Amino acid sequence: MTAQPESRDSKGASVISNVIDVLRCFSIEEPLQGVTEIAVQVGLHKSTVSRILATLENENIVERDPLSRRFRLGLGIITLAGPLLADLDARKVAHPVLDDLSRQTGETSALVLWNGTESITVEQVVSRNNVKHTSPLGTSYSTALSASVQVFLALEEEDRVRQLLGSGTIQHPSPDSEQLGAYLTRLRDVRSLGYAVNFGETSVEEVGIAVPVRDHRGDVAAAVLISAPRFRVNEQQLDTLVAACVLAAKDITHRLGGRASSSR
Repeated sequence: MTAQPESRDSKGASVISNVIDVLRCFSIEEPLQGVTEIAVQVGLHKSTVSRILATLENENIVERDPLSRRFRLGLGIITLAGPLLADLDARKVAHPVLDDLSRQTGETSALVLWNGTESITVEQVVSRNNVKHTSPLGTSYSTALSASVQVFLALEEEDRVRQLLGSGTIQHPSPDSEQLGAYLTRLRDVRSLGYAVNFGETSVEEVGIAVPVRDHRGDVAAAVLISAPRFRVNEQQLDTLVAACVLAAKDITHRLGGRASSSR
């Protein structure tokens, strides 16, 4: 049987997939990448990767680091993401509220979105204190005990939560049946309270508090997150931070035309 030639459309799709794979090699942890490093990660020949990077460099999507001569993401990527970021209503209305929240509490405040498997930081106002916890825009969280992940998972069906934990998509330190039951109970408490707390559970040095934000349809559109050094947060201060975070989330919800939950 004679093999059918690959269609033009399938070739084009393959090229696009290769370009996306190359771009995904750049991360917060590894912002600089060389041709050989990328080729190993994506399973392409170095010459193919080199051609892709040359094209992306011409469009300012990537650029060369002047010292190492390795590649990093360029400012052109912001141009591509601009229309998306501009259309994120929650992000636009949240910034002044986050600014007030950070000034009031002295801690870093952020807005995070949920993509179905992880929460992602899309806006942030950094604490003015010398010791602080921050995360670059685009940072994603996929750990079950993260405050923002708890908030979003609390709104998922339990079967979906089980599937995410069972597959390892959401990381849990003890995914056995007993611990899973305890975690599902915790999520029900989060749903009832209207907020989640991570008191040094993912990092002994950090406390996280997250509260959902609702849009005009009543759907959860985002979450407000406070990140603080654990040494600065005692039980009384935790209550103060939770209350401030709840009020900030209610404010953003109101600005989006939504109605805040009656919890707390």
